[in-house]
Amino acid sequence: MRVPEKSILVLPGDGIGPEIARATSEVVKASAEVFGLDLSLHSMNIGFTALADHGTTLPQSVIDAAQEADGVILGPVSHNAYPPLAEGGVNPSGILRTALDLFANIRPARSRPGVPTPIANPIDLIIVRENLEGFYADRNMHLGPGEFMPTPDTALAIRRVTVTASRRIAEQAFSIAAQRPGQRVAAIHKANVMRVSDGLFLREVRRVAENYPEIAYEEILVDAAAALLVRDPSRFDVIVTTNMFGDILSDLASELSGGLGLAASLNAGPTHAAAQAQHGSAPDLAGKDSANPVSLIGSAAMLLDHLGFNDAASAIETACEAALADPASRTADLGGALGTSAFAKLIADRIKEGHS
Repeated sequence: MRVPEKSILVLPGDGIGPEIARATSEVVKASAEVFGLDLSLHSMNIGFTALADHGTTLPQSVIDAAQEADGVILGPVSHNAYPPLAEGGVNPSGILRTALDLFANIRPARSRPGVPTPIANPIDLIIVRENLEGFYADRNMHLGPGEFMPTPDTALAIRRVTVTASRRIAEQAFSIAAQRPGQRVAAIHKANVMRVSDGLFLREVRRVAENYPEIAYEEILVDAAAALLVRDPSRFDVIVTTNMFGDILSDLASELSGGLGLAASLNAGPTHAAAQAQHGSAPDLAGKDSANPVSLIGSAAMLLDHLGFNDAASAIETACEAALADPASRTADLGGALGTSAFAKLIADRIKEGHS
């Protein structure tokens, strides 16, 4: 069945963002050409470029365009270096996740043939992270930040965990697990300390688990889960957890599988989705054509799959896998000699050659 026309908004971001976004767009366009996709890409600026032009790192026009698009490719941003909120410095990632209701951050981590890893055991898992609440001060309150200082020497943070968010992230995790061979879900928590908030989260995950009797379900404390990931990552299939725990564990899992430069990520919601590399903007590499674009390219493949362009997504993954297996066709961070643009051209050419 032919997928109706889809539109993707590309937001390059800061640092290496424009370079890897350009590389990713080249690969997506190549796959669209090969598979005859009804797919259009257009770009708008965010971050420091938008701040200089519009007085804010995320203009309202960009939010509106993202809401109109079927998907977003979001480059990394240097939000820690932005000016205060009153001077236009907002985190585009956090705002877009809220504006588009991107409640699920889906982060796969798997070993790749030929790519060295710091552990002997293979890893193949998916972390499904709640994306809109928890301890994240920029998105857990209706009005005002979730952090405040009642006195100069006291800082407090509020953690929000709701039934709705817990239930739907659990549904997302079990739905993904039902499509995987392992069919296992592990809920990661700290309910022995945060008995009320993590207790509510676990209660809702258990209720969802009852609807999936064919899927093995377990609960693991977050500190134990970190140790187990290093010791034996094969015991995990799908992990479901709250925002901050998922953020930390997914970086750990990505490093165990070969590095953040390979780590794809999809932010998904009921009507929108955004591809986003797991790593930061690496301003020290900006403009040098040396950044590894695989993370954002892989994220874009996840977005294409989400939009129904499954063959194109698979072709991108296959081309990246083949390139990474050969040291000669890797980027410098993995011991290769290719720059960002050359790697993107290689992937695009392999997609075309494989389906000529």
